[in-house]
Amino acid sequence: MKILMLSSTFPYPPTRGGTQVRTFHLLKYLSQHHTITLVTQREPDVTDSEILQLRDSVEHLVLFNRPPDLGATGKILQKMQRFITFLQNGTPPSVLNRYSGEMQNWVDLLVQTSKCDVITCEHSVNEIYVRSHFQKQLKTVVNVHSSVYGTCRNQLETGISENRLRDIIYLPLLRRYEQRYCSKFSSIVVTTEEDKAQLQKFKPDSEITVIPNGVDLVSFPNRTANPGGHRLVFIGAMDNLANIDAVCFFSNKVLPEIRKLYPATTFDIVGSHPTPKVLALQEKPGITVTGRVPSMAEYLHKATVCVVPMRTGFGIKNKTLEAMAAGVPVVASDRGLEGLAVDGGDLPLRAFRANQPAEYITAISQLFENPQLQFELSDNARQFVEKEFTWESAGKRYEEVCLYR
Repeated sequence: MKILMLSSTFPYPPTRGGTQVRTFHLLKYLSQHHTITLVTQREPDVTDSEILQLRDSVEHLVLFNRPPDLGATGKILQKMQRFITFLQNGTPPSVLNRYSGEMQNWVDLLVQTSKCDVITCEHSVNEIYVRSHFQKQLKTVVNVHSSVYGTCRNQLETGISENRLRDIIYLPLLRRYEQRYCSKFSSIVVTTEEDKAQLQKFKPDSEITVIPNGVDLVSFPNRTANPGGHRLVFIGAMDNLANIDAVCFFSNKVLPEIRKLYPATTFDIVGSHPTPKVLALQEKPGITVTGRVPSMAEYLHKATVCVVPMRTGFGIKNKTLEAMAAGVPVVASDRGLEGLAVDGGDLPLRAFRANQPAEYITAISQLFENPQLQFELSDNARQFVEKEFTWESAGKRYEEVCLYR
């Protein structure tokens, strides 16, 4: 089968996390059995070596340059134009920002000449390249990493929106946008049941398949020893709004209370591109902001507990799965545990759930005080990931979606 995969985000190396890790591992699996043509955009920080390594993973790699950023005046005019376009045509600025007319022409020609059997959009931002009539010629799949409407609504509800007035205006437009683009696809793939329920409202008769993320168990091996101590860690890209909110909330509302009980407690914020707001947290006692590191697993293995205090952000969280795979006890919010059955009923306890500061304090204190409890959570979580969240399993299910018509 000939599969055309569209990803405006360059999906390599997968250690960058985010959309890259899901896209890379799915294409890596599919390329074992099918002819993959990957169309993507090169960003300024992508190296020639990374291009060569990605090229080895697919049959054909087609690269376009990311549309250039304009100067300050140009950016203002461009933003105004994109906002007007959003109001008129319903396509969000975040989608138009990555749109390449050259890439569109290439996709149109390939489909017109019937040189592929399936077209997949890796993340909904790529839906813009799929014409409505493509469904008549081939299978069309959109791999939704998270609902843009659901995310915007949640940010407004939790009060962490960067621009509340803008997002109030955007919300009904995003609802209309998500409903419209869903109608273009033969199949929709999401990472959690929550996102499935959200998109099902837009297209009740649609075929929606839940395929959670996986973990590279080689890159995130189970740790061999418990380091003890009182060391907390958070991992993730630190220019992401949801991650910034999470570490600020935890640093301001939870960590000071933990340090009153355990003065030696430290908190490592590990991830690339920390913003000034995140860097400023280092002024608080016990906090270290590392920036990008060679190995997330190394920092996870040193930690006593991994916290995932997300208050917004939909879809399954790679950071939670990676911590669980690495054998680190996890204390996380409902958002941080979305799509994961970790507690309740007859389930073995795989992570502690916390949403309010007092709940974090109680859960972390229990773990600090009880090494046996740490071991039980770690062992249960690792087994859970090995059984349910491998890229091999995700790849097989994604292949089934692509094959079925």
